[in-house]
Amino acid sequence: MNKHWDPADELKSAYPEMVEWRRYLHRHPELSFQEERTSAWIADKLRSFGCKVTERVGGYGVAADIEGAESGPCIALRADIDALPIQDLKSCEYASTVPGVMHACGHDGHTSTLLTIARLYAANRQEWRGSRRLIFQPAEELCPGGAAAMIRDGVLDGVDAIYGVHLWTPLPYGTVASRGGALMAAPDEFTITVSGRGGHGGMPHQTVDAVVTGASLVGALQTIVSRNVDPIHPAVVTVGSFQAGTTGNVIAEKAVLNGTVRTFNRDVQKLIRERMDSIIAHTAAMFGASIELDYREGYPTVVNDEGEAARFDEVAAQLFGPEGVQRSELIMAGEDFSYYLQQKKGCFMFVGAGNEACGAIHAHHHPRFDIDERSMLISARLLIGMAEHRAAL
Repeated sequence: MNKHWDPADELKSAYPEMVEWRRYLHRHPELSFQEERTSAWIADKLRSFGCKVTERVGGYGVAADIEGAESGPCIALRADIDALPIQDLKSCEYASTVPGVMHACGHDGHTSTLLTIARLYAANRQEWRGSRRLIFQPAEELCPGGAAAMIRDGVLDGVDAIYGVHLWTPLPYGTVASRGGALMAAPDEFTITVSGRGGHGGMPHQTVDAVVTGASLVGALQTIVSRNVDPIHPAVVTVGSFQAGTTGNVIAEKAVLNGTVRTFNRDVQKLIRERMDSIIAHTAAMFGASIELDYREGYPTVVNDEGEAARFDEVAAQLFGPEGVQRSELIMAGEDFSYYLQQKKGCFMFVGAGNEACGAIHAHHHPRFDIDERSMLISARLLIGMAEHRAAL
């Protein structure tokens, strides 16, 4: 039995099928909490490899268990399987066939990578010890997400450590990155509804203008981070949508503002919420409007175990050379992998998937998003490397 099994050659042989699977998924995306066909397709593949498969875990989640040649720890590896409500604008043979839905974040690549890992583990049981649990999680893109529900259904029972990867186009192909401690922000959402008194655009004195009230709110909310939050703590308050009015000569009676708050620190999160409440109350009094805030806490901060992050540094350097390993910046995007890390030691990692030469230049959630598909090979080697290093203890 190899101490650190690394099926690099087998992965290269498996790469064409990995790409085929990824492109199939890209053509047939399903939204969060609607991944019924995707889930069934994954389960069929896993059974064909000889895995023990459990379906409908936390909704449309799938878990696969594989036993090695000797007793040892149970290591979990996770991929997310859902797509986004975005129209695919790429011109390629694997563009989405579902109007208004596409894999714009790399989850198709995550799924194909983990399927390949499952097949290699099942075909090489004599090469490794312990057990592996492959977690195919639905609904990462939409709160309350799928991770918490899968945990409630027991997907982490008996697990000793868990690892996950995100293919990441801001990083160039050939690089990997992570860090110990906080890695990704807690993403909260809010909706502010302004109710005023509509009227004629030429008679503003007879109205309570919801647009002017809302515009004042937008400006005031931006002062929370710049003037209330300690500058050493990263935070974001963004109003991304402002909907009001019907035409130019009618003063709007109602305005709806939607936005997000991103924080790494629970005290900062609390401070921002308190300041929002205060600003809304005083703005309502100033303009004579009624304003309601619907504030929804999202996923917790992704916090990597320091020891497991050190393992990443060691394993990644061995696999890809020190020049291919970076210490990740703090990422203001959120991820419900945070729920797994609250329960078990583990590490979430980024694998570079950006490459101008193949058009992988667009941001995540962009309608022309794509990846350098070779990044799936790096992702597979990294996940297997982390699992085998942990299992060899």
